[in-house]
Amino acid sequence: MVRVPLLRAGRPYQSLATLTLSHVATGEPVAEVSQANAGLIAHDLLDAPRRRRVAARRGVDELIDLCRRAGQLFAEASLPIDPELGQEQSADEYVALLSSTTGLPRSLCRTNMAKIRFVLENMEKILAGLTRGLDLSVLDRGHGVEAARTVSWRPEADSLAAVLPGNSPGVHALWLPAIPLKAPLFLKPGSLEPWSPLRIAQALIAAGVAPEAIGYYPTDHAGSELLMTRAERVMAFGDQTTVERWRGDPRVEIHGPGWSKIVIGPDVVDQFDDWLDVVVKSVASNGGRSCVNASSLWVPSRGREIADALARRLAAIGAYGLEDPRAELAAFPDPRAARRISAAIDSGLRAGNGAEEITSRHREGDRVIQVDGCTFLLPTVVFCDDATHPLAEAEYLFPFVSVVEVDRDYLLDAMGPALVVTAITDDAELKRSLLQSRKIDRLNFGRVPTSQVFWDQPHEGNLFEFLYRRRSFAQLEASPSVTGAAE
Repeated sequence: MVRVPLLRAGRPYQSLATLTLSHVATGEPVAEVSQANAGLIAHDLLDAPRRRRVAARRGVDELIDLCRRAGQLFAEASLPIDPELGQEQSADEYVALLSSTTGLPRSLCRTNMAKIRFVLENMEKILAGLTRGLDLSVLDRGHGVEAARTVSWRPEADSLAAVLPGNSPGVHALWLPAIPLKAPLFLKPGSLEPWSPLRIAQALIAAGVAPEAIGYYPTDHAGSELLMTRAERVMAFGDQTTVERWRGDPRVEIHGPGWSKIVIGPDVVDQFDDWLDVVVKSVASNGGRSCVNASSLWVPSRGREIADALARRLAAIGAYGLEDPRAELAAFPDPRAARRISAAIDSGLRAGNGAEEITSRHREGDRVIQVDGCTFLLPTVVFCDDATHPLAEAEYLFPFVSVVEVDRDYLLDAMGPALVVTAITDDAELKRSLLQSRKIDRLNFGRVPTSQVFWDQPHEGNLFEFLYRRRSFAQLEASPSVTGAAE
């Protein structure tokens, strides 16, 4: 059994308090994960200013090079889990362990692994997007020139805490720019997914990043609460109930449900065979586990017909064992969670008129299915002719999508907030209305899947602007004549 340590300033620490993780299919113990108590985390947070001073010794360009090296190590090398215990982990062992505790099939684990590598190896382009092309040497010197004007940026925090989810490893790409931005990390991994942030941390250290820049703290609710309340900057991931209490707190960047959507204009609704591939990919990629997966499709007409065509396509996605290369669906580590979600959908369908499940026409058996000891939810399509129906804006951790029929003129009034909206239309008025909407964080025009991420264009907060603030700055030569003039 693997023993997972804490990393305190990059150095392994085995705690007496541990959490045992089990294989989702067999129930056999897989790992014993050290748990940080709240007092230990509070103690280490006091060390954040020193850690930042150490992390800031290297220039941004050098840190970008180290990230590039770390990307290769992350994807290819054998890396330590706890070097003091002689534990190492190959890339294949990482994939196997990640799959065994999260239920993500190995094929999707490798896809997410490639996403993380891409971000590490392309950090220069990503920072250019976050900073809008700022000369990054300004962060080394503290000041510089931009567009012929003197500028200065100051750090807003001595560290960045990240309270991380366990639904998909690709989400870890969001905190990676903190390394070249010189912010020491306090990472709290998801309880079932300690593997990705630990492997990234060890890859960064092996590449040459100062160990002081890396803190890794598996912990319980009390430890998470302490990070949320005491850290100067926090990235918080979770469901609506978890993140809502932090909304409006300037220290916290919230990454909650996406409610991502596809909008179809009246000019192309009749040609749905031409754009259905985009919808299928938006809904089903990464097993439907990401906040950028589309959870609803908004059409002005032909809703039932479109829902039927979409259901036929999604019903062809079957459940396979976690090691099967055909696998596209993720298993639920807790089978009870799958059954609760299925029961919630059925309850919504019984709640009243306005919603009808369409997928059942194209598959046999129940929505909940077991394969090789794992529990899955099969893709589900619901047609809603009432935009106020609860299922019209529902979001679940599997390929679930509601097809909502609403007149174009009432679309923005009826549509709730969305992390991503893909609009397939040439209707100029509709596009103008979407561009002016404050409900949409990222907007795609054309056949761009909602799940396609453009890493140089942040869609849920800007980490650079979260960690740095521009300030007024002037510099005069320190000579008596200048000093006298200033006085």
